[in-house]
Amino acid sequence: MTADPTVWRVKGMPLAPATGHGALDGVRLAVKDLFAVTGFAVGAGNPAWLAEALPVAEDAPAVARLRAAGAVVQGIAHTDEFAYSLSGANVHYGAPPNPAAPDLVTGGSSSGPASAVATGHADVGLGTDTSGSIRVPASCCGLFGFRPTHGAVSADGVMPLAPSFDTVGWITRDAQTLTAVGDVLLPPETPTIPKSFLALGGTAQAVSQFRRPVREISLSTWDDPDPLLLAFRRVQAAESWRAHGWWVETHPRSLAGDVEARFRFGAQVSADEEADARSRIAAWRGELLDLLGDDSWLVLPAGGPGHARNLGLAGRDQWRRETLRCSVPASAYGLPSVSVPTGSTPPAGIALVAPPGRDRALLDLVASAFPAA
Repeated sequence: MTADPTVWRVKGMPLAPATGHGALDGVRLAVKDLFAVTGFAVGAGNPAWLAEALPVAEDAPAVARLRAAGAVVQGIAHTDEFAYSLSGANVHYGAPPNPAAPDLVTGGSSSGPASAVATGHADVGLGTDTSGSIRVPASCCGLFGFRPTHGAVSADGVMPLAPSFDTVGWITRDAQTLTAVGDVLLPPETPTIPKSFLALGGTAQAVSQFRRPVREISLSTWDDPDPLLLAFRRVQAAESWRAHGWWVETHPRSLAGDVEARFRFGAQVSADEEADARSRIAAWRGELLDLLGDDSWLVLPAGGPGHARNLGLAGRDQWRRETLRCSVPASAYGLPSVSVPTGSTPPAGIALVAPPGRDRALLDLVASAFPAA
């Protein structure tokens, strides 16, 4: 069968074999085209970047650890350009299929890995989540998606976007595989479970399977998300410009117009504006962690469903803002978050957000609430 060019940049049977044996024997990985995979260049979702890139000499640590545990790299899957989008509709390679909602996008930027998992051509989509790019496509495709505590999984060997927020995450069809990947990649922790949930956005009824008391709450940054979104945007864009502005300047019009505009916004963020944004984010983070305490976790919409595949730019921008409202809190505050499916049609998941360092506890709770069939 010919590999779908909207999903895969390159695919094998497998592309790279396992290097050891363990809990992930035979698990098929779709690796986002930001990760170093031995012998292949990183394409970053852009043909001009790929044309100048050289094959890498060794795997990114996350890829290496999964292969050592028995997983095989099925292929390198497409990303939105430089991972700086949430739609999953790459102007160069197209929009990969979303079998759960064929008329809607998968969401991005881990669009290729999400589609590979959703269509059954991979068991795990290994990707990145800076502002929601694991949780959003998982939500839009009816899958499970996990963003760990910032820094819990090494991002070495992964092309950066905004290092203050970049994380390595993964997407699966079931909670058991989600947890098995975490067992390989995550550091050890002392098991803790929440005594209750605090719910935003009318999600209280959606967590009944977790068998915990739920209380609807109100947060200023949820009721009026614009200040948080602007602060996050400034820091993200400033860091992105420092990482890739040189390339944008020397390759004008090589990126989709909306993606290039996001980069160029970063060139306009002053040092004072960036510092102020970081200070605001830190203050809001402290407020949320005080609210959660040691015993409560947050639940809110995960973003989705995906937008129509032929939606215009204005509509995509509105969808992006509404989606970021859901995904940015965990991203900005460096917190672990998991998107779980609700069974809705079209798919739109819910997200659980835990205090930092509760990654394994979060995955274990999800696995207990969604047992193997």
